[in-house]
Amino acid sequence: MNQFNISPGLRTTLFVLMGLGLLSMGITWFGDDELHTRFWSNFLHNSVFFTGIAVMASFFMAASILAYAGWYVAFKRVFEAVTAFLPFGLGLMVILGIGNYMHLHHLYHWTDAAVVAEDPILKGKAGFLNPNFYMIATVLFVGIYIFLINKIKGLSRSEDNAASDKDFSIHKKQRFFAAILLPVIGFTSVILIWQWIMSVDSHWYSTMFAWYCLASFFVSLMCFVALTLIYLRGNGYYQNLSQHHMHDVGKFIFAFSIFWTYLWFSQFMLIWYANVGEETIYFKERYDNYPVLFFANIAVNFVLPFIVLLRNDTKYKTGTLSFVAIIVFLFHWIDYFLMIKPGVLHTAHEVMGHGGEEAHGAAEHGAEAAGHAVEAVAAHGEHASNIVSGFTIPGLLELGTMLGFLGLFAFIVLNALSKAPLTPKNDPYLEESLHHHV
Repeated sequence: MNQFNISPGLRTTLFVLMGLGLLSMGITWFGDDELHTRFWSNFLHNSVFFTGIAVMASFFMAASILAYAGWYVAFKRVFEAVTAFLPFGLGLMVILGIGNYMHLHHLYHWTDAAVVAEDPILKGKAGFLNPNFYMIATVLFVGIYIFLINKIKGLSRSEDNAASDKDFSIHKKQRFFAAILLPVIGFTSVILIWQWIMSVDSHWYSTMFAWYCLASFFVSLMCFVALTLIYLRGNGYYQNLSQHHMHDVGKFIFAFSIFWTYLWFSQFMLIWYANVGEETIYFKERYDNYPVLFFANIAVNFVLPFIVLLRNDTKYKTGTLSFVAIIVFLFHWIDYFLMIKPGVLHTAHEVMGHGGEEAHGAAEHGAEAAGHAVEAVAAHGEHASNIVSGFTIPGLLELGTMLGFLGLFAFIVLNALSKAPLTPKNDPYLEESLHHHV
């Protein structure tokens, strides 16, 4: 079968997930503190995570076209479909940008003009960290991604319908737009990551942070692609794909998990060794107050794929690859929870008038920022290792929200996948892909 259709059962499942997400977000909103800290931090977390995956799908396609890659062509429509989430991701980030103007949330300390006026560090960054730049960069950069990737996808579709393309004119046009898209994403995505994620901890900075985030997005993308291909092949689609294609997807998960670990260690080691207070505070906060996630992050996202996928045969096994892809995808989502939640809770704590109480642990900060959780921390004392669901570890509402976003993401991707033949029959590299062997 070369034309995918979303089955009624799958459609129902995805809508149930979206409904679960809406329910979780509603419960979070009405049970939240006065600033709705938990709601907005969950919204930012999932919006950034799934939008980042779509951005990396665009980057991968551009890089593959320019590299004359042939192995992925037989299933390149999956990558094209993932990029269909970009307009929705842009909409989600615009909502956050509007929130900066209207003070609907307090995710970023630099949106408070009174705080900036009294803070020399934030005042020095005001030309970059301000609501106008946030909104303009988001709309302009993501808008350019959407325009260029749609050009590439449009040419890919026209290639299917072309009677003849012996001079490869259509493919050459794809390469032209890919040559623009690749450096545009390479440079501007760094700025977006600084704005969207790193500025949550507005005093902190790391020159390696953006590359670390992009590596995480890419691993998550490959995990999603692996699971999508396994599902499609199990339902009668993509029977022209071999185990060698799945092996290569598994190699990407393995290789970029190691690359992600290299960036994690390099960033941590350099900051720890330099021992500069403005930099070490980021890791100290997470090491002291989020120990479960801090150690689980590196243990699962590196150790699991390294040990399991190191063997050559495991990348051929559907069950093993599915297991690794699901766990690694989940824990890279948790990695973004660990990046975002501590800074947001500290900002909320400051906004609510507790800025001088720096001696308390971050778990207590989170509980104070969300008034309903004070008793939870107090009941266990003030020790930094306290676990408060939704604040120091993801709770059921966080998982429900993530499943809702995942359902929306998967529906958009699969709906886009159903709009074109699964196999690009006139792609000049199709035969190479169909005979791919490793």
